[in-house]
Parts: sequence; C-alpha cells; structure tokens
Amino acid sequence: MLPLVLMASGAQAQGNVYRCGNEYTNSVKDAKEAQARGCKLVEGGNVTVIQTPRQGGNSGAGQAPVRAPVAPPPDNAEQRARDSDTRMILESELRKAEARQTDLLREYNNGEPEKMGSEARNYQKYLDRVAELKAAIARNDSDIAGIKRELARLPAR
Repeated sequence: MLPLVLMASGAQAQGNVYRCGNEYTNSVKDAKEAQARGCKLVEGGNVTVIQTPRQGGNSGAGQAPVRAPVAPPPDNAEQRARDSDTRMILESELRKAEARQTDLLREYNNGEPEKMGSEARNYQKYLDRVAELKAAIARNDSDIAGIKRELARLPAR
C-alpha cells in the first residue's frame, strides 16, 4: 500500500498533465509544444494511469510459467453417464417449457385474451396484460429454442 501512496503523491507534484489522443502525459514542456502536438490540458482533477505489465519481457527471466493442474479426462462410461443425465434433465426442462408455452398460447387467445374483472373498467390494465403475455410467449419460445440447441450438442445415444 505504501508504494501506491508514494506514487500518488509523486504524481501530484509533476505539473500539468496533457491529453494527446488516448495518451496522458506530463512530458510536454510548454503550451506551444502541446498545441503543436495536438494535446489538451487536463483540468479539474487528478489523472491516474495504471499501465499493465508487459507479457514476455525480461522481468520473469528464468522462471517457468505457473500452470493450473489439469484434471484427467473422465473415462467413457463416466462421460456417457453424465451425458445421459444431462439429456434427461434437458428433456424434462423442454417438456415443462413446451407445456408452459401451450398454456400461454391458450391464455393469449391470438392476441385477444378474455378480460378479467378489474380489466372491464380499466382498459390499460388489459393492454398491459396482453403485452406481458406476448413477451412471456417470446421468452418461453427463446427458452425452448435454447434447450433444443443444447440437446443437439449432446452426443447421440
């Protein structure tokens, strides 16, 4: 934490900061040079620029890169069991989503659902419910398509 504080206090004492395109610098000598380079003076706050460390430099010379341990691939029987479980879950979810879609379409009634008690006097409530039903149908249709894509990605039985 101490080096960051020292760096921050050092940055404040460096004078004017200029923005030259996407680069911030304090190496511009005067306003004429800044204008010639197309730089603008940054006013009204401190600018903090953090540079990312360069990859492949000499900073870590002699050190081997640290790699995460790799798990051994599962055997065929284990993988087939996982695929079977996944397929069973996805098929169950697909059946639920298709049943929900059927219910939504029945309630939507081709864009003219039956009015409920409170909607008889307030037509906007009715319109809001119709819009919500339409959006729910679209979302559910998208869910069904996604589940079918996931099922297609699984290996054949």
